[in-house]
Amino acid sequence: MTLKEFKIYFSEELSSMYPNTEKDSFFSIIIEEKLSLQRIDTVLKPDFKIDDTIFAEIKTIIERLKNEEPIQYIFGKTEFYGLPFYVDGNTLIPRPETEELVEWILLCVQDLKLKIQSCTSTKNENNTLSILDIGTGTGCIPISLAKNLQNVAISAIDISSEALKIAKQNAILNKVEVDFFELDILQAVKLPQQYDIIVSNPPYVRELEKAEINNNVLENEPHLALFVDDENPLIFYKKIADLAKQHLSKNGLLFFEINQYLGKETVKMLKDKGFIDIELKKDLFGNNRMIKSSLN
Repeated sequence: MTLKEFKIYFSEELSSMYPNTEKDSFFSIIIEEKLSLQRIDTVLKPDFKIDDTIFAEIKTIIERLKNEEPIQYIFGKTEFYGLPFYVDGNTLIPRPETEELVEWILLCVQDLKLKIQSCTSTKNENNTLSILDIGTGTGCIPISLAKNLQNVAISAIDISSEALKIAKQNAILNKVEVDFFELDILQAVKLPQQYDIIVSNPPYVRELEKAEINNNVLENEPHLALFVDDENPLIFYKKIADLAKQHLSKNGLLFFEINQYLGKETVKMLKDKGFIDIELKKDLFGNNRMIKSSLN
């Protein structure tokens, strides 16, 4: 089969399941991974001959896509904030919205450093910032921060030992240092130290919202990292906010990725717990998605 013929075949096989944009993305990933080709090669090399053995492997991939398995799990990797990350069924697949959260933190770091420098009680010789990510999954948040910041000491925790294995591999892959450790945040009574920034993208999808979730997510991604009880949807946010009150340094910042439907409720919860300078921010899709706050 030629590359031109394969493109037609691929589109027809998945025509009823995925929109064209997603099919095009899948096609590009597959020809890059299996044939070492780029999308432009469908124009430049339409008569490229696909080896029968390789084509058999690609057909298996297509069948997995028909079963709504995420392509990131099929190949065991994805990209986040311009960096490569391993993923598997023990970790959520990093989302573009979380990239926006990382970008927001990076924009706030310089101002935070200036505030810390002016506060003698929190000065240190190297002006090193301490950052904690709670519920790290693949490690995409702390690793991206470590890759883009200097003079930082970054830690990350997760309840899943299997997720932490992937996160540690991702730190090695991206040549950064992050201190990972296992902890059930809901059972924690304290954190290991004081932090200048605490960030978390905890489980926040209510059971009642399952109908809005695509099948490929519901059937493949870990529910432990996705869902919370309808009766207490802010359980993780409340707990993390309480711990942050004890463990945020003066002028420190608390960042959350949030449920788009619970922005006002999350803001109120933070206000009730004494947080100030609360800012609710929309994502690229126009949904309330991120919150930044601080303490007196």
